[in-house]
Amino acid sequence: MNPTLLRDVEIDGHRTDVRLADGRVAEIGPGLGRRAGEGLQDGAGGALLPGLTDHHLHLHAMAAAECSTRCGPPRVRDRAALAEALATGPADQHGWVRGIGYHESVAGDLDGDALTALHPARPVRMQHRGGALWILNAPAAELLGLATGPHPGIERDHAGRPTGRLWRADDWLRTRLPRARPPDLAGVGARLARLGITSVTDATPDLDDGALEAIARAVADGKLAQRVHLLGVPPHRPAPPGTTTGSYKIVIADSGLPDLGDLTGRIRAAHRAGRAVAVHCVTREAVVLLLAALGETGSVPGDRVEHAALVPAELLGDLARHGLRVVTQPGFLAERGDDYRRDVPRTDHPDLYRCRSLRDAGIPLALSSDAPYGPLDPRAVIAAAVHRRTPAGAVLGAAERLTPSAALDAYLAPPHDPGGPPRRIAAGARADLVLFDRPRAAITADPTDAQVVTTYVAGQPIFTVA
Repeated sequence: MNPTLLRDVEIDGHRTDVRLADGRVAEIGPGLGRRAGEGLQDGAGGALLPGLTDHHLHLHAMAAAECSTRCGPPRVRDRAALAEALATGPADQHGWVRGIGYHESVAGDLDGDALTALHPARPVRMQHRGGALWILNAPAAELLGLATGPHPGIERDHAGRPTGRLWRADDWLRTRLPRARPPDLAGVGARLARLGITSVTDATPDLDDGALEAIARAVADGKLAQRVHLLGVPPHRPAPPGTTTGSYKIVIADSGLPDLGDLTGRIRAAHRAGRAVAVHCVTREAVVLLLAALGETGSVPGDRVEHAALVPAELLGDLARHGLRVVTQPGFLAERGDDYRRDVPRTDHPDLYRCRSLRDAGIPLALSSDAPYGPLDPRAVIAAAVHRRTPAGAVLGAAERLTPSAALDAYLAPPHDPGGPPRRIAAGARADLVLFDRPRAAITADPTDAQVVTTYVAGQPIFTVA
């Protein structure tokens, strides 16, 4: 590893120099002399921060999204535009069209027949933007044998015929679709690096052997230079080489709540294996069910709630008493806030994507993207946490606003401690860093305008602005 001297960078409001060597911060102080063979970067007074952590995203879904057809806002807004997108969208090597991002505002509550009417020529599987629902047209349903499929997520009408809608059936789909290798993660790694993200938590549940091997290979090959933390590794399995694991992902599906006994059994099994749990909770019913389950199983350090999209104020104390932390995505307010204002009862608006009240209740809070389902850019998520504005400019939950500094800090905790104390730059610390083009005060004043200059992992640049 080549040592590097960063000259004139801002750390905690002070301008100084920083030496990187052997993957760590070797020295901090003003006026450091450049040594023979040492690289040099002039920070021009820009903030040097610990590398950002996205505490909840989906790596392979992000890669797949790059070669999928966009089927929802803002690109597609009506039935005619959806038909055109499906007609012109690329097919994979097996002739399938993969659509993503659909929302009912485009063409209503689609089923298989409606999707077939829009595009009957090629097999299409189209994912709702929430990620839980796939819709298949007739050619796709026939190729997959949907009529005789045993998965409980296959929706059926009153006569027992499949409607073409599949709820949380990704595992079954993978076994039925034509065999394909997991998508290449090099593009995802590059996008993350450009945004100053040096560590990620993949929140995909129940990762199979192929997915785990693909992630480990991408890390080993350097295509994914970020530190990778995985929630979907089975409880008794070690983390793949080059990755880490901690909490185990459990989904409480909004399309159908699990039996309380089944949920408590899964939580107990994870705890017995030495794993905390990371529980997907989008609805208030899911949060209530989780709290009921933890009332029977008890909680362990590291137990966390994913999303917490709708949390009534009266449950905040229970979340705190169980020692839970919350990983949430206020970026959805900036992308979908007007839909929430229309579709969610007004009395529930204060409960959407809480931030400030969670912190005030002593609940550790981390921000994240849920990419590809939410906006990946940390600057956009931080701005959403601070302003909570919808696309039309309305404010949802003004009392839940975070200060700019608190929102930025929510991206600075390490992957194994979301919502914990933000990492700080100190001699001896791992040199996973991001250099911005302006001081921290200017970043927090307008995060969307701040630009990443260089991103470092283990003291080596993985992105440098041209």
